[in-house]
Amino acid sequence: MRLLSLLVWLATACLPSAQAQHREPDAEIAIWGDSVAPGSEGLATRLIESITERSPTPELIRDRYAVGITRPRLLVFRPERPNGSALLLLPGGGYQRVVIDKEGIESAERFNEAGVTVFILLYRLPAEGHVQSRDVPLQDAQRAIRLIRSGVVDASIDPDRLGVMGFSAGGHLAGSLSTRFDASSYVSRDAIDDVPARPDFTVLAYPVARMRGPAVHEGSRDRLMGAGPDDETLDRYDLVAAARPDAPPLFLFHAADDEAVPLDNSLDVFAANRALGIPAELHVFAEGGHGFGIRFAEGLPVEAWPDLVLAWMARGGFLTE
Repeated sequence: MRLLSLLVWLATACLPSAQAQHREPDAEIAIWGDSVAPGSEGLATRLIESITERSPTPELIRDRYAVGITRPRLLVFRPERPNGSALLLLPGGGYQRVVIDKEGIESAERFNEAGVTVFILLYRLPAEGHVQSRDVPLQDAQRAIRLIRSGVVDASIDPDRLGVMGFSAGGHLAGSLSTRFDASSYVSRDAIDDVPARPDFTVLAYPVARMRGPAVHEGSRDRLMGAGPDDETLDRYDLVAAARPDAPPLFLFHAADDEAVPLDNSLDVFAANRALGIPAELHVFAEGGHGFGIRFAEGLPVEAWPDLVLAWMARGGFLTE
């Protein structure tokens, strides 16, 4: 009985809001339409998507993740009073899974409160048998931002106020989209693929960034690239080596006590972008660990991160016209 009470207390103590926990998407949009995603031909019968609930009290707090994704899609969360600003949100999961609630829906709800329309991308995972496996997450991210910017998904979105925000391995994907937005990662299928894939701004939350050296997150790197990648490949996917002077403005935040993805990932990305003249802002918090999202930031200095991001967006003209 004590254990059950403790579990309930832990769940409710970390609960961001009941609305965020049990809100369903306003829409789901398959980014490749009725077609099979590039490189996933033939996988649908062998790779079955599953969504796993990890929370001991899902009626109070959800903690789901998806694997086996062959139908990448956007989960659309619209605010009551949209202001035209939008975020493509890429949750983490070490390129092993895509978390849904902790870094997805809860963050979407918070940015909805500020009038931002949020599109959570359930992207394909690189180690699940897709052709061009290293680039399937980037393919999905490029296609997603093009689809949003085209106006097909939501005509009220300002195509010049469309950013990307990624957490952990999703931060690596967001950084890859911001440095490889013009990469020919797949064969063009329709007019949507002529739309620019460069985000207008980038937010990286405790991102996986380094592909070598003491700061590397080996699990994410190995699932992304497999065994024994050469130096050229490592540099292509390393967010520091791939930094470029025409990348979008950048906001980073990280906890100094992150033992999973070391702080140097963010420090190095910040320094590389600043050296190239990219407007960049970095916030380092003393406590928070890894993967805090919204729920595990409560009561800690990292709790301020959504307000800091929104203030930065407002200063850059990305929040309102």
